[in-house]
Amino acid sequence: MTQTRTNWRRRAPALLLGLALAGAALPAQQPQPQYTIRANAELVLVNVTVRDKKGEFVRGLTQSDFTVLEDGKPQKVLSFDIENPDAVAEAGPQQATLPGTPSAPGAAPPAATSSAAFKDRRLVILFFDLTSMQPEEIERAVKAAQNYVDTQMAAADLVAVVSLGSSLKVDLDFTSDRTALKKVLAAYSLTGGQGYEAGSTGTTEGTPDTGQSFTPDETEYNIFNTDRRLEALRSVAATLTHIDQKKSLIYFSSGMDRTGVENQSELRATINAAVRANLAIYTMDLRGLEALVPGGEAQQASLRGTAAYSGRATLNQLNSNFSSQETLVTLAGDTGGRAFLDSNDFSRVFRQVQADTGTYYVLGYRSSNPARDGRYRRITVRLNRQDAKLDFRRGYYAPSDFQHSSRDDRERQLAEALNSDLPVTDFPVYLATAYFRSDGGRFYVPVSLAVPGWEIPFTHGGDQDKATLDVMGLVLDEAQRPIGQVRDTVKLAIAGTQQVRRKNVQYDTGFLLPPGKYHLKFVVRENQTGRMGSFETDLVVPDLEKAPVKLSAIVLASQMQPAGKGKSENPLVKDGNELIPNVTHVFSSGQHLYFYYEVYDPGREGKEGVHVLSNVAFFRGKVKAYETPLVEAKQINLPARHAVAFQLDVPLSQLKAGFYVCQVNVVDDAAGRFQFPRVGMLVRP
Repeated sequence: MTQTRTNWRRRAPALLLGLALAGAALPAQQPQPQYTIRANAELVLVNVTVRDKKGEFVRGLTQSDFTVLEDGKPQKVLSFDIENPDAVAEAGPQQATLPGTPSAPGAAPPAATSSAAFKDRRLVILFFDLTSMQPEEIERAVKAAQNYVDTQMAAADLVAVVSLGSSLKVDLDFTSDRTALKKVLAAYSLTGGQGYEAGSTGTTEGTPDTGQSFTPDETEYNIFNTDRRLEALRSVAATLTHIDQKKSLIYFSSGMDRTGVENQSELRATINAAVRANLAIYTMDLRGLEALVPGGEAQQASLRGTAAYSGRATLNQLNSNFSSQETLVTLAGDTGGRAFLDSNDFSRVFRQVQADTGTYYVLGYRSSNPARDGRYRRITVRLNRQDAKLDFRRGYYAPSDFQHSSRDDRERQLAEALNSDLPVTDFPVYLATAYFRSDGGRFYVPVSLAVPGWEIPFTHGGDQDKATLDVMGLVLDEAQRPIGQVRDTVKLAIAGTQQVRRKNVQYDTGFLLPPGKYHLKFVVRENQTGRMGSFETDLVVPDLEKAPVKLSAIVLASQMQPAGKGKSENPLVKDGNELIPNVTHVFSSGQHLYFYYEVYDPGREGKEGVHVLSNVAFFRGKVKAYETPLVEAKQINLPARHAVAFQLDVPLSQLKAGFYVCQVNVVDDAAGRFQFPRVGMLVRP
């Protein structure tokens, strides 16, 4: 078939990107019929508070008294209930677990997990963001929470305690046990801040002159830190989805800095998760009422430049304070909570939560709009009387399938799959690596990904069949630090889909790495249905200085095609042609098999003269079935890498179908050293 290949150029470490159709199919797998059962049981819950002209709650209403509209269209109310926390009498301590979330060691055992256990209960989650608060701010938060437990906590209140430090932890499940709550809260005052909050970024004008010659740009770190907090809030909301009652989360922090380039989809996803979980977020800035002193506080160094004299420094302080509170206001306002800023009365938030979660009606309906387009749907609740005021949430985001998801949502989906400990296996993905010595003690590591062609749905248009694949990959070093990444979209336009279905789609990239141990993970998604597959593996780049024969990895291939631009780093590119690695080592008998490998620093050290001998022997069991002619190299043919390169061509018509072990014989005759690595391969008829 006609081969097509597109080449991409990216900045290091993603040095070489490409696409190829591999010559042989992946190991025997055939597409299986897929059966899908769909059930639309998504109940939309709306909390409604009804008050008369005096502000008193209106009781005695029935389901027929309410009319619910979604985007102006009437909806059939399927469930009706009233939650009355104020009617709960004082009782002994009760516990219930936060579903789906691990508890902290030593936490009280859960007593109930169903939604019925929370009937007529006021559910409050105290979320301590230890990553943003200084020790004195943690003390304020703890004192405010302890005061609530001692003097404000009502009989209906079930309180859970969650903290974000080096990880997200549920330190105490829902409980009304004041002693257990105070014990957990007291432990926070001993830990102190985590010190994750990063400093200012950008120009040095108006920043303290500390005598250092370098001001680090921590923008990327701030972005990571903000997304981490939002993800933690979203995780808590997700665990509360199956509890029908209204929940309130009090978020203790000292602001959430934003640089203007954060992941907006993460903020939107967090708000949407909270709305779906019927969770209102109340944000509390523990910095309290601050006095912004012109020129900076006494404990700070003098400011650089003329900012202190022009008023620019004060404006910068105001802008910085505003940006750190903006996200808190957004989280609270869009989820039905409130933001408490610039106040030293930290008990107000608890009074507000209790006032907002008094007696209320709960209406449930299934939307008459079946579209899963992810769009915002407006909710309107009407009452058949005019002398009352209604308070309810005004809308929600509809669920979305892949076809209707936004670009940000798709990027977040890929990133979540890449960072998740769980693999995605909607279709198989295969990966192969190699290593070749480059300059400066580093190695070029080509990485090849293969996906069965029959797994990719093509759309028909004109004389070509088209499809797109998204690829995202990450390389971690031994300390789990990212040192290389890939993000690309591959566009396929092939004539004759049936030929593609019998072959594999292959994607190539590469990294420059020093010797060491690494972990690779790649995620591939086809963009017709949104199915994904992942592959992760450990990689060892050896230190060849300790090897008897400094031999590269051995690459087996069956294709060679013109190379694209910017391929100088890739050892598999020679004379304008590129060797395409065969990921699965499965070949057809009508193909040519290419072996490629390199021997570095041949000969005896300190003496001239090169004499390297090499060939490949094919074994079926213990019987040698075939052997290539001996190749003799008497000079360096890769001066830049001081290496001898071998490329052997074996017509597979010489071999019968079956499994072979290939022994690559390498003898450095001048140095008196040798090596005999082996690789497996399969020849199909």
